[in-house]
Amino acid sequence: MRILLVEDDPVLSDLVMRSLREAGHRVDHAIALDEGAHWWSVQSFDVVLLDLNLPRTAHERSGVGSGLALLRAARARGDRTPVLILTARDRTEERIAGLDAGADDYLGKPFDLGEVEARLRALVRRARGTDDRVEVGQLLLHRLAGRFFLAGQAWDLPAREFGVLHELMTPPGRVVSKRELSLKLSDADDTLGDNALEAFISRLRRKLAGSGAAIRTLRGLGYVLEDES
Repeated sequence: MRILLVEDDPVLSDLVMRSLREAGHRVDHAIALDEGAHWWSVQSFDVVLLDLNLPRTAHERSGVGSGLALLRAARARGDRTPVLILTARDRTEERIAGLDAGADDYLGKPFDLGEVEARLRALVRRARGTDDRVEVGQLLLHRLAGRFFLAGQAWDLPAREFGVLHELMTPPGRVVSKRELSLKLSDADDTLGDNALEAFISRLRRKLAGSGAAIRTLRGLGYVLEDES
């Protein structure tokens, strides 16, 4: 998953990012409302983890604002990215305010890191309308386990190839543009360019040969994963 974390607590942010990255997810981090708004507007995310009490800017820590403003702005422009609110505010009326603003789930602090990841997976599955098991030919993606299987055998891929194939398979048959793939699989320190993307696609095609699953190029549109039969 490509995740945006908007949280100003440095200790908590570090714990959450390390946990999610160790699980294989790509995480971008914003510590203030202005940073969160910037990341959310220029990148495509699978899910957003959002704190409520946040500095208004990354440089002026004294001005405190509400993450609900960031959420309302995203919903107002039609962005339906799933949002999980993480906050110490766990009174019923505050939960209701968050859900009414457009949040999809709510988790009070302190929380278990394993539960955070499980809730994120559930939100993304719900948003994409996909099952835990997705099959194309002899290729199987077990979303809950975060593993691919090919011809019944566990199939381990390098991180970038895994990310490209995962995007093409959630769900299969969806046309994914080069720009969308690049945004999902890049971060501030490591950008995925067109040449690198084409190289990953080429490697995956070779590895999928004879499996019944094929990656097609739709000129001017992007890529699609289809059952060859």
